[in-house]
Amino acid sequence: MRGVSGKPGSSTQQRFERFLASSRLLILIPVIFLLLDAAASFGYGSYIFVTTLTDVVHGPSRPGGTLGRFLVVMDTYLVGATMMIAAFGFYSLFIDGHSGRQPSMMPRWLNMHDLEDLKARVVSMLILVAAITFVDVAVETHDEQGLLYLGIGIAVVIVALTAFLRFGRQMTHAQADAAPSQSAGRSAAQGEGQESDSPG
Repeated sequence: MRGVSGKPGSSTQQRFERFLASSRLLILIPVIFLLLDAAASFGYGSYIFVTTLTDVVHGPSRPGGTLGRFLVVMDTYLVGATMMIAAFGFYSLFIDGHSGRQPSMMPRWLNMHDLEDLKARVVSMLILVAAITFVDVAVETHDEQGLLYLGIGIAVVIVALTAFLRFGRQMTHAQADAAPSQSAGRSAAQGEGQESDSPG
């Protein structure tokens, strides 16, 4: 009887689903390493800042070179912040969103509900990093042609990332809007099938 009712198969499915649900804890591995990478990036940026400030205080330096090094500091901090946002996003999507604990201890703007939220924040930070990198190179270089090519390349990347982010979100919203109508259509079709099968 148990084989006919399907309970053993259902129990196996439930155990496997619990295993899959528990496997989401593996996301803690990249979360931890992303936070360590962010800490290393912050430490490296702070080291550059201290050495640059020491050079400015103890001896004259070229203004362009000093400004470029401060831009590098900003760049490393932004890279670290991007890694932290990615770590918070992974944790929010895989761990915090399934814990049932409300409210979340993280800031509201860091609460991410789907991958689109994570992509939006990370892509925005990458665009900012690319822009600052271009400014850093523009301050340091004397190769105008090379700077032009670099600017065109960065502009193409920024446009591609922006388009990817915008159209990806539009497609997600379109799919979300189409899901209720499709579900309603299937329910109506099932209802009509049941009515046609019922005796007159």
